[in-house]
Amino acid sequence: MSTAPTAAEGTVYLLHFLAPIGNFANRRAMARHYIGWSTDVPARIATHTLGNGRTPAIVRAVQQRGIGFVVAATWPGTRALERRLKNRKNAPRLCPQCKGGT
Repeated sequence: MSTAPTAAEGTVYLLHFLAPIGNFANRRAMARHYIGWSTDVPARIATHTLGNGRTPAIVRAVQQRGIGFVVAATWPGTRALERRLKNRKNAPRLCPQCKGGT
């Protein structure tokens, strides 16, 4: 009996940058969030904080500019959930920081 491989369960996380990054002359070319996925979120956030290794370029740029970030939200899920949330291209609607939360 064969079984289909299951997607790895982990955590999808939303980073909220403490200031926007991008092209200030073009509002549509600005970013304030990053959505990622990991099976070990604390270790992944530590990598992001250092701004090296396999850190995404946008998070590395945030760190290099001294902007910083907070983990605004997390959801249990797979990489498929991460992709669905990224494809929405509307992270502010998912972000408690942007909705006035803490």
